[in-house]
Amino acid sequence: MPRRSSDSPNPSIEDDVLIVGAGIAGLVLALELHDAGIGCRVYEAVPEIGPVGVGINLLPHASRILHRLGLGDALGEVGIVTRESVFFNRFGQLIYREPSGRHAGYEHPQYSIHRGDLHTVLLTAVRDRLGADAVVLGHRCTGVEQDDDGVTVRFRSPADTELPAVRARVVIGCDGIHSALRRQLHPGEGEPRYSGINMWRGVTRGRPFLSGASMVRAGWIDRGKLVAYPIRNLEGGDQLLNWVVEIKTPRHLQRDWNRRGRLEDFIGAFEDWHFDWLDVPAMMRGSDTVLEYPMVDQDPLDRWSFGRVTLLGDAAHPMVPRGSNGAGQAILDARALRRHLTETPDPATALRAYEAERLPATAQVVLANRSMPPDVIIREVWQRTGDQPFTSIDDVIKVEELAQISQRYKEVAGYSPEALRTPDH
Repeated sequence: MPRRSSDSPNPSIEDDVLIVGAGIAGLVLALELHDAGIGCRVYEAVPEIGPVGVGINLLPHASRILHRLGLGDALGEVGIVTRESVFFNRFGQLIYREPSGRHAGYEHPQYSIHRGDLHTVLLTAVRDRLGADAVVLGHRCTGVEQDDDGVTVRFRSPADTELPAVRARVVIGCDGIHSALRRQLHPGEGEPRYSGINMWRGVTRGRPFLSGASMVRAGWIDRGKLVAYPIRNLEGGDQLLNWVVEIKTPRHLQRDWNRRGRLEDFIGAFEDWHFDWLDVPAMMRGSDTVLEYPMVDQDPLDRWSFGRVTLLGDAAHPMVPRGSNGAGQAILDARALRRHLTETPDPATALRAYEAERLPATAQVVLANRSMPPDVIIREVWQRTGDQPFTSIDDVIKVEELAQISQRYKEVAGYSPEALRTPDH
């Protein structure tokens, strides 16, 4: 285990572990390391952190870890405990439904939550437990240099001036899809792989639909696919509804989670989606802001760890945002890295052991999200019906086959009931 900063005989080493990036991955890692007694500090590029983004799902394998970090009550206060996953065709006909989280017998719930609310819960916990100076803002990492004793990290300010370098024993790149550390460690890597599908997202105040805690997937990407679920209870009985649209689109713009989109680019595919449980075009028009993002990922790397430096979360394994599993895999990364740093005295050896555990597991998820996420359920029905209404779903596909599709993804992603009965140390 790295020594705590206060025990360091070398005053030039400021931190045992320096975390680059104060997103979900970096903040969960900071909480894990602090809980293990390992000194750390987080450096973030933006000068001010505010609530950004739209909805996110935390599956039981991720919420188990956050509960063990003592965050269960805080998550329950700001998020929705998801009751079920429900699949429909574009005519509003029910294909399949299954319970989620605790309603499916898991020990821990599935949460549907605003990304900004989740980030606030994590940031508050880090500052409360590690101190007000645990997250250093306005420090954009530009690269690292290693020697026998540690790592020197270079930073620039928001005004693009050079900042004093910082020394640490270990550096973890949690700097997301545009990771500077990934670019340095893999300078010849190609461009992100575009799936051919564009995504638009928004949040709308509205009345609860179905159970009031349902995650809906409907339609298919050739004509228009919808994902919708509530992420926050509001006063007066309303909810904040998160919706995502996916449509096959030849063109795409550079990936940027905060890029503004235009309603007219996709609303036409959903104009006749007026169901007795949800008026889809009205929900979309009720959103103040629409965000656009190309569904891209990158091929799995052959390695993340170089000496005392490694990658974690989206910096290590950016994946197509399907299956509600991007943040979950980052949280699993953080738990595994904490364990290896705790159990292994030599930092470089610990990072290699972390990589050996998590790189193959996340590579499976990256590849599964391309071809076999839970969305395959609605693709199968779309193909078998020729995109036409059905009289009975049993005439199209048996419920046992639908359940098997769902179970296969749970096994690949690491949140099958069997996997979660195994201790995560």
